[in-house]
Amino acid sequence: MTNLPLSADLIGELNAREAEALDEDYAALGRKLARSGIDIDAVKGRVAAFSVAVPSWGAGRGGTRFAKFPIAGEPTNIHEKLEDCAVINQLSRVTPRVSPHFPWDQVSDYAALREEAASLGLGFDAVNSNTFQDQPGQAQTYATGSLSSTVEATRQQAVEHNIECIEIGRQLGSRDLTVWVGDGTNFPGQQDFARSLDRYLDAAAQVYAALPDDWRMLLEHKMFEPAFYSTVISDWGSSVLAAQELGPKAKCLVDLGHHAPNVNIEQIVARLHRFGKLGGFHFNDSKYGDDDLDSGSINPHQLFLVFNELVEAELNPRGGFDPAYMIDQSHNVTDPIESMLSSAEAIAQCYAKALLVDRDALHAAQEGNDTMMAFQALRRAYTVDVSPILAKARMEAGGAIDVLGAYRASQWRTRKAQERKAVGPGAGIV
Repeated sequence: MTNLPLSADLIGELNAREAEALDEDYAALGRKLARSGIDIDAVKGRVAAFSVAVPSWGAGRGGTRFAKFPIAGEPTNIHEKLEDCAVINQLSRVTPRVSPHFPWDQVSDYAALREEAASLGLGFDAVNSNTFQDQPGQAQTYATGSLSSTVEATRQQAVEHNIECIEIGRQLGSRDLTVWVGDGTNFPGQQDFARSLDRYLDAAAQVYAALPDDWRMLLEHKMFEPAFYSTVISDWGSSVLAAQELGPKAKCLVDLGHHAPNVNIEQIVARLHRFGKLGGFHFNDSKYGDDDLDSGSINPHQLFLVFNELVEAELNPRGGFDPAYMIDQSHNVTDPIESMLSSAEAIAQCYAKALLVDRDALHAAQEGNDTMMAFQALRRAYTVDVSPILAKARMEAGGAIDVLGAYRASQWRTRKAQERKAVGPGAGIV
């Protein structure tokens, strides 16, 4: 039995005010698409079936390099995080899963937590391990690294934590373990590049061996931070080589912000899919580096081009296509719920636009070396306003036509500010 956080009557009342205008916009767009041989209802069905997970940690305020500025009513534990994530899904109808992080989201009864999430209309996505921070009472420090540390006891501690996360995820109904390590160096000569990778692979193999048969191990690469001279798994090449060595259940996870500026991430998507190693995708946006800005806020065209390759991969599965999609952002100056509602819509918009690409025309132009017509096949789809499709799909699923308007009308944040324990200011990451 579900216990959704917002009033269905309120959402219904707000939708009723906008339903007639939406019907007109949807019909007009349907006629326009029909002239190109596209069935708008078929596209709406694909959009309605699309989903992206939200991160439990994204429900709270992040921090700048120098300080964290908390927002009144932000969650203080996994139970309150689930409530906020349920609000996002109830309004958007595109975020039915939550990706938890341990030990941040640790509880004593994970079966009960799974039931709690289900009562809010949520399930669990990939579980995330944390070997980049020391925890109270921890025997070994991760100051020397984790899975690649020169200290054997530290490597074993990191292995055991990842295996513990697998067991937690099994109880929560997850099937993926995401492994990101901040291991690397800040000075030339600090470590031997080859031996540090060997240590990582040996330790990761122990985690891999503990995976259930139907699980995947998602290897996340990151160019820099917290290590600024070298990072053990720094790019998609290192990631795919590690995944190939570990075995078929090891896949690569791509984060939009984990690359140098102007890197062709859509090409990376195509390459990983070609070799059967595209396991997941984390959505955010970037201006300078790993900024973790809201998805589509800086470069929505890049997001569309990424989805063009994801749709291409979906149509040509090459033995399997089941990526784990997740929003992975830091909300430093906005209400996190509003940011994730906005991002979920931006992501779904780019997916819908990618579905509108005339694949036959695109492929014919590519094979005929007709550069302009190949580009125009993409441009025509990108310039279409698909918001009526998304809004119609949301409304039919019980969500809100205007997600931000409905959220603000609900006064959820104001009410939670009165109920929840206040979060104190933080020192940032300096």
